[in-house]
Amino acid sequence: MLLMTSLSCALLMGSVPDRPNILFIYSDDHSAAAVGAYGSQINETPHLDRLASEGIVFDNAFCTNGICAPARAVVLTGLHSHLNGVRDNGGRLDQTKPTFPRLLNEAGYNTAIIGKWHLKDDPVGFDHWEVLPGQGHYYAPDFLTPEGKVREAGYVTDLTVDKSIAWLDEDWDREKPFLLMCQNKAPHRGWMPGPDHLTKYDGEEIAEPSTLFDDWTGRSEAASQQEMTIDRHMYEYYDLKVPPLDEDQQLQGPDRWMDNILGRMSPEQRAAWDAAYGPRNQAYRDSDPKGDDLHRWKYQRYIKDYLRCIASVDDNVGRLLQWLDENDLAENTIVVYTSDQGFFLGEHGWYDKRFMYEPSLRSPFIVRWPGMVKPGSRDDHLVQNLDVAQTFLDIAGVPAPAAMQGRSMVPLLKGEDPEGWRDAIYYEYFEKGIHAVQPHYGVRTDRYKLMYFPELDAWELYDLKTDPDEVDNLAGLSDYEPVQARLREELDRLRLHYLVPEALASGEDQSSR
Repeated sequence: MLLMTSLSCALLMGSVPDRPNILFIYSDDHSAAAVGAYGSQINETPHLDRLASEGIVFDNAFCTNGICAPARAVVLTGLHSHLNGVRDNGGRLDQTKPTFPRLLNEAGYNTAIIGKWHLKDDPVGFDHWEVLPGQGHYYAPDFLTPEGKVREAGYVTDLTVDKSIAWLDEDWDREKPFLLMCQNKAPHRGWMPGPDHLTKYDGEEIAEPSTLFDDWTGRSEAASQQEMTIDRHMYEYYDLKVPPLDEDQQLQGPDRWMDNILGRMSPEQRAAWDAAYGPRNQAYRDSDPKGDDLHRWKYQRYIKDYLRCIASVDDNVGRLLQWLDENDLAENTIVVYTSDQGFFLGEHGWYDKRFMYEPSLRSPFIVRWPGMVKPGSRDDHLVQNLDVAQTFLDIAGVPAPAAMQGRSMVPLLKGEDPEGWRDAIYYEYFEKGIHAVQPHYGVRTDRYKLMYFPELDAWELYDLKTDPDEVDNLAGLSDYEPVQARLREELDRLRLHYLVPEALASGEDQSSR
């Protein structure tokens, strides 16, 4: 005979206990196109798909600034980059700004962050933290702790979850609900697969995106000036894992780091790595591809390594879900899986992120909340990482600071259609120099996207319904003048609404542009 716990009774009565645990699983550069629940045609993610089948998938989840450190600062503060102090990867988080972990901690949550941090100062508002310095390493990563730096043998995705489970097992104060931010390095550039997946996809051909050979005709100069093509801008050793034949060769760029990166491996790990990549590299040298064939080879090498990294992420999501099941905590723990932004998986011929085009702008966002979220549901409201802070505070019953700029997603999680939900999102990218991507800002509605590149004084307009690949720039076309005018008005409104300094100073009078 099954015993009915008070939690089970509460769930049957249509309610959940106050102050649920929060498990926030945050990956780096995970494209929604590489998640089964989002219709991936290139890989399978069974554990993320389980999470989706037991929760809700947000089909229109977007970042506010598609780069690592700024995305993290937005999540923590609920403020756009121009207000939280981190416009680019060189910025420093304004520690006077309240963050949701600090507020939850003050309200009685036991808080921990483990994994990638990528902000310059030590984490604040956490009872426990073990974070990677900078980008961190895939193999034998260092972790920063309050006691100092510690190097750990193993693979970073496994270690991040090992440490997360260890904290839950050993250090979580069970008199309090927990907030655990488990933050993966993977699948960030470097794309070094873990020992369990070194040979995954061997003998397979991963489908190419339709725009792999895009020539960016008709778009602004920003699309052709960038330096993030698979064909021309990947490093042979660092990105593609092909070592130089001449040991005395003078390496350039990130290729100079690769010997030291591989040197972090144990002898057993290095032997497995060489056994996997040695024959592949020999076959590559023997075939000596040129032109389009070389471009295709580079795509296959890149995408397989990227997907192998995601396979480890998915495995470890499964480990966390299993731990919750085994400890009877699944029903009172909200699990959120998302990424700091999306990533280009060969679309437009690119890797990396930064641009406001869909592969970079859109992120996976999956939430399981037993007793509150309808299993297997989907939502198409426009949401952003800007909303994370207020959502978690709302879940915990903690008032959000008035200055926060997002909106709680709790009504959406309950299946509601809140009055006045946003019908457009604002995006801005600030960083200069890296990958030669021009700073830009823009607005996206459910159908249209308008981007502006100030230094080029160039506009791009896309109809996402008729042109989901974003290859037909409609800016300046007479048939679309009313659409562009409406979007420019909305863009001006959003810049004023979000207190963009340049907009406030000018009143955002763009009539002369």
